Amino acid sequence: MSTDQKLLLPVMGCGTWAWGNRFLWDYNESMDAELQAVFNLCVENGVTLFDTGDSYGTGKLNGRSESLLGKFAQQCQVPNQENICIATKLAPYPWRLTRQSFVTAAQASAQRLGRNIDLVQMHWSTANYAPWQEWALLDGLADLYERGLVKGVGLSNYGPKRLEKVQKKLAKRGIPITSLQVQYSLLSTYPVTELGLKEICDQVGIRLIAYSPLALGLLTGKYTTSGPFPNGVRGWLFRQIIPEIQPLLNTLQEIAQLRDKTIAQVALNWCIAKGTIPIPGAKSVEQAKQNLGAIAWQLSSSEITELDQLAAKSNKKMVQNIFQTK
Repeated sequence: MSTDQKLLLPVMGCGTWAWGNRFLWDYNESMDAELQAVFNLCVENGVTLFDTGDSYGTGKLNGRSESLLGKFAQQCQVPNQENICIATKLAPYPWRLTRQSFVTAAQASAQRLGRNIDLVQMHWSTANYAPWQEWALLDGLADLYERGLVKGVGLSNYGPKRLEKVQKKLAKRGIPITSLQVQYSLLSTYPVTELGLKEICDQVGIRLIAYSPLALGLLTGKYTTSGPFPNGVRGWLFRQIIPEIQPLLNTLQEIAQLRDKTIAQVALNWCIAKGTIPIPGAKSVEQAKQNLGAIAWQLSSSEITELDQLAAKSNKKMVQNIFQTK
């Protein structure tokens, strides 16, 4: 990544952790003060990259996630506030077909945020169902960068083959790709172990951001074979996966006890050890404190190897995002 992008990645002094707030789609007014406290705590402790999307909190909520994040940033009065970096993802909806449609979408996001977007990202590739659609939208992302409306351009759910094509397209306009988001955790190693994205990103200076680093809560220790389980499809999925990942969960627990950490903190630290920026969400101050406990220490090489081996042996994995390309 070139220094002239002036984009704050890595996001901390040690460059390890960011806050993802897709959960705000179910926001209610009583959460306002709590979420502001969460935001302030994160910034105060050096977390300056905050990730959202224009599809989070849509419909009647009118882009609630971006609106709240912008409000929190404006009202934040703690150390490091000047370093706040807000990233949002623009969805390639079927009705967004032109480059101007993405420029308009970004302007709407900026209005909700009350500030320009620092890092604008393509939320997903349309390569799996409408490969022709995204080229105009990528031109729109490039237009935003050239006009100085954003500081950096990123992607999400792209595999190496599609990434190479997009990189060549943007490079013709002199625009670097700052970041790439993929689903990555101990239960979702596919983007790195099978697609080889980390090595590719390192070669060209792209930071790899890991979303769902706790596998929807499976890597927190909250759920066991005896339950309780979430409702609906998620609960069904957990019932299938949890019995098959007990060796991994047991080892996470052993490491957590040895280091006086939680299972979630060990799982997040593993993501950090792999050179990625995990973006866990936090609905409460307590959850934020738990997430912050994943930094300022390191798993040993032997612990990482053991977790790698158990993850590879696991018969059950998290379902991959259907938009992830190769």
